[in-house]
Amino acid sequence: MGLALGPGEGMASLRFQVGLLALLQALLLTNNVTLIAISGLAGATLAADPAWATLPVTGYVLGAALTSLAAARVMRGRGRRAGYTLGALFAIAGSVVAWAGVAGGSLAVLFAGTFLAGVYNAFGASYRFAAADVADAYRPTFRARAISLVLAGGIAGGVIGPEVSKLTREAMPMLFAGSYLALSGFAIASLLLAQLLRLPDGAGAGGASAAAAPARPLREVLAQPAGWAAVLVASLSYGVMNLVMVSTPLAMQLCGHPYASAAFVIEWHVIGMFAPGLVTGSIIGRVGIAPVIVAGGVLMLACIAIALSGQALWHFTVALFLLGVGWNFMYTGATTLLTTTYRASEKNRVQGFNDACVFAVMATSSLSSGALVHLQGWNLINAMSVPAVLAAIAAAAIAARGIGWRAGRLA
Repeated sequence: MGLALGPGEGMASLRFQVGLLALLQALLLTNNVTLIAISGLAGATLAADPAWATLPVTGYVLGAALTSLAAARVMRGRGRRAGYTLGALFAIAGSVVAWAGVAGGSLAVLFAGTFLAGVYNAFGASYRFAAADVADAYRPTFRARAISLVLAGGIAGGVIGPEVSKLTREAMPMLFAGSYLALSGFAIASLLLAQLLRLPDGAGAGGASAAAAPARPLREVLAQPAGWAAVLVASLSYGVMNLVMVSTPLAMQLCGHPYASAAFVIEWHVIGMFAPGLVTGSIIGRVGIAPVIVAGGVLMLACIAIALSGQALWHFTVALFLLGVGWNFMYTGATTLLTTTYRASEKNRVQGFNDACVFAVMATSSLSSGALVHLQGWNLINAMSVPAVLAAIAAAAIAARGIGWRAGRLA
């Protein structure tokens, strides 16, 4: 199990552990953003049919989707630190295998490498939940801020990832081979930093009595309005964001934009995804969870409207930035909502199920994005996203009827 925090560590330990988790999030997102930026284009150079260009991106998401529940079981039995250590080892292996795939001209080997990297994402996706655990141990009212601050660590990944891809894409004879190999260095850093974690064993917000309470069936937890709505909002918001983001480099290439422009757009998109994390938790504390989710949905709809209005560089940049901010509001809100639904004895299973649903939707959107761009076009991708965003907004509204619109607001 994870190591318990000592009684004298208090807020200093909370800040240190949340800061460390934010650094781990930054490394995870450097890996994530680099893979998203290059894998569709690398796949296009190796695939006999352009419709399969995004197969390596799908491998990354599929690796996370198929191993999320297993990752949750590992962390339930061995503790989060052991899980994050194992995840980093998969990241190192994945980067090396992906490099071998590109260097050898094999789409199948590249897919295997990105799949292994996806296992890393299955473990790392719970950094935000680990932050909630730390907050619950010492200051439960800090939970939403802890979640959003850890997600804000992705800002660094948003800046570093595109720069890494630009600097390394031609570092080796085969285009993008150097980019994949460079990711092993970030994975090694993640491996080392994980050893500094000292996460609480405790019961969380409910105290020892919550830890001793028997675990309910998963269906009972998810039958709560807040339970199913949190999973649905997280899955749909991530699915829409992933569909549009993965499609962007390919769409920009088809529109005649150079790779540097695509990297620039992805960089601002990821900044939009994670920079709001500095304030999203505070906003939730002021207005509540549901209003933040709805605001995120409105921003996503604004993204779609701009994307449909033109294909100049500024259209892509502004649309993708708004997509990132909208995702942040919806995903942080959904995560905070989910933490209100389970007991300590249920958290790993509920969190693992939530992330498995998110990654399953992402895998579907990743696999379809390449074919949609080449066969149907950028406009259809954006138009298809509207019903999913509206469904997420509706789910938040229905949940708010059960828990109250001001739920999550600090008194």
